[in-house]
Amino acid sequence: MMSMSRRMLSKEEEETAADEIEVRREDQDKINKFSRLHQHELSIEEEVKAKHKEKEELDDITTELELADEDDVFPYKVGDAYFHVPLEQAQEMLATSSNKLEEEISELEDKLGSIREEMTQLKVDLYARFGKTINLET
Repeated sequence: MMSMSRRMLSKEEEETAADEIEVRREDQDKINKFSRLHQHELSIEEEVKAKHKEKEELDDITTELELADEDDVFPYKVGDAYFHVPLEQAQEMLATSSNKLEEEISELEDKLGSIREEMTQLKVDLYARFGKTINLET
């Protein structure tokens, strides 16, 4: 019976200790910043996926054009309109679009790296302050 009350007491002490951790304004600001960064991370990840898919589609079209007749013209979409262009021009335009996408993907991945570094630092700070009483796993 005696050991049971000690367990209850220590458990209560743990809960009391957890309740006693004051959430300061700077802590709340860090929590809010972490949340915003996480949402931004998810948004950029979706954008990167979409750009990878678009890049794959351009690569497929480029492969198909390698089999085309050089004298044919091909519809090439610019904005909402299609223009008929010779094979060589279509291939150049595809290469330009593909390179641009690669640059955009690289920039987005750099942003993701920066966001993740900042989130990691916030996790370190917040876990050091709150321990197991906070969950920042995404």
